[in-house]
Amino acid sequence: MNKLLATLVAGLFSAAVFAQATPATPATPATPAAPAASAAAKKDDKAAAKTEKKEEKAAAKEAKKEEKADAKADKKATTKATKEEKKEEKKS
Repeated sequence: MNKLLATLVAGLFSAAVFAQATPATPATPATPAAPAASAAAKKDDKAAAKTEKKEEKAAAKEAKKEEKADAKADKKATTKATKEEKKEEKKS
């Protein structure tokens, strides 16, 4: 019984000493300005990449359109030349 009482008293004293200890200072929060700036930079980069991709797509579309027009013109020229050759053959 004496040991039990001694343990309880020692426990109370240690709890009282622990409760009186100065608490640790809380960590200061990080400033949100840096992440916001990087988020804005990422957003700008994303917008620039999107614009660049649109421009590349438009350029490819224009090139394809020009190729198609050139192919059509070549076909028309060869058809016309073939018709002229046939007319000359009939004349001779």
